[in-house]
Amino acid sequence: MAERLPPELWSYIFDLAADEDTIFYPGLQTSMAPSTWSKSPWDGWTVRTPQDTITIIQRRSYATKKSIIAACQTWRRLGTEFLVRCLFFDDPTKLRDLCNILDRDPSLGWWARRLHITHFLSGRGPTMDDFEIPLVAILQHCPNLEIFIVDWPMSSAFGPIVDTLGTWCRNLRTVHWHVPSELLSKVIWALDTLPNLVAVHLQFDAAIKESDTITLGSAQDVKLKLPNLQQLFLKGFCQDFIEQASGWSLPLLHSFSFHFGTNTHDIPDVTGFLAQHGTTLLFLDLNCIPMLDVRMILDLCPFLATFCFNPDWKIPPIANPDANPDQVEDEAMLPITLTNRSHDHIRHIGLHGLLHAFGVGYAAAYANADPVRSMMVQRTNDRNFRALNRTSFPKLERVRVLNPRILQDLNDNNGPADSCYLRWERWWDMCSRMRVRLEDCSGGVLGNLPQDADEEDYDSEENEEYGTDEEEQEWKGSVSLAELRELLAECRRMSEEGEREQSSFQFYLTPPTL
Repeated sequence: MAERLPPELWSYIFDLAADEDTIFYPGLQTSMAPSTWSKSPWDGWTVRTPQDTITIIQRRSYATKKSIIAACQTWRRLGTEFLVRCLFFDDPTKLRDLCNILDRDPSLGWWARRLHITHFLSGRGPTMDDFEIPLVAILQHCPNLEIFIVDWPMSSAFGPIVDTLGTWCRNLRTVHWHVPSELLSKVIWALDTLPNLVAVHLQFDAAIKESDTITLGSAQDVKLKLPNLQQLFLKGFCQDFIEQASGWSLPLLHSFSFHFGTNTHDIPDVTGFLAQHGTTLLFLDLNCIPMLDVRMILDLCPFLATFCFNPDWKIPPIANPDANPDQVEDEAMLPITLTNRSHDHIRHIGLHGLLHAFGVGYAAAYANADPVRSMMVQRTNDRNFRALNRTSFPKLERVRVLNPRILQDLNDNNGPADSCYLRWERWWDMCSRMRVRLEDCSGGVLGNLPQDADEEDYDSEENEEYGTDEEEQEWKGSVSLAELRELLAECRRMSEEGEREQSSFQFYLTPPTL
């Protein structure tokens, strides 16, 4: 059979079977990427983040390609190039094995398009600096590399690695780097050597040295020109980077994400950055605890289609010019508005925070210890949610609660707490009146939780009891309900088996393991 079809057709079939379109997409995932539900026999339903989904896709793709080359000699010869296109590691020690393989057959590196090293171990074991030499050697064998993602923190190894990228990987389009803050100057010089970048994700850890002793040197005067950069994601201690990037040329920047974690001090000058680059943005994601000036930011970004912010922010109301100056107004009684004028392009709004909104999980325990604080946050959430109206956002189509932890807690609690159920109803009714879809982080309707198979079967049996005679006649003429139930059960079993399957972390021929 293998000899009857031309190699080009087999390559096309293998490409379809590998299902790598998502893996090779140059853009990086944003907070609006949907999570998914996963069920295991021992933990019940759990929320799977988009990052976990990408990891599973890479593992399954590798398992498929491994099966292809194990079928016969012809498939082995034709399928090897697919096996090395995506190199995925959760154990950096395997980098040495791959380095030895590429040293024996350097031509294999020509096919590599994606290299992803994910952070699997927590705080123990080797660091990325221990694998500087094999990783540099691997990159020298991969001239067509397009995506380079390293979730592990890099320190002393970062300089030699990015020097290699700038010299050997001129086709690079997407990078994800995790470095300490004092390496900012090297980050700037690295970006200067990679002008074709389309998507950049930078995570800065707290500086190992005192921040006052960190200098950028000659990198401080570099005015970078990144003519192809469309997506920028900054996480952690990125104050100095944002200050420098405010003076760069980023003509095609369409997506900007800022994640400040749990930090509450030394907030970067995000508004100053947006004053320079906001007019080209279509997607803006601001995830931080300190409040930002939402009204000014939306004025600086007139063409946004998607806006994500934290409704835990205590946004002050607009001052009433007709108010009596001798009479102090209670800000808590004034309505909140998120815009100075109607924003005519925003169609999607994402909401970070909201841990206290539904009284489940962490918030339930916190409310017992400090009920006043919890009530104040909930009141702020209500006021900000009411500001998501047609007056400010006439083209609004959906509002999405972005935190996967909230969805998991709602599922574990079987819905909001009794004291917060009315809040969910108010938000739902408000969105329904505006014909706006209220979603959870999975993209499903907020409030719709997954059901076990036995519950679904019970519901279907109840529905069958009220079936009409016409429906029964229609079923009799085609296929029985028992056969459909059996087919549905088989599909569920196959789906669960697929979610549980894990490929072994071993090398087969040339590729690193998934």
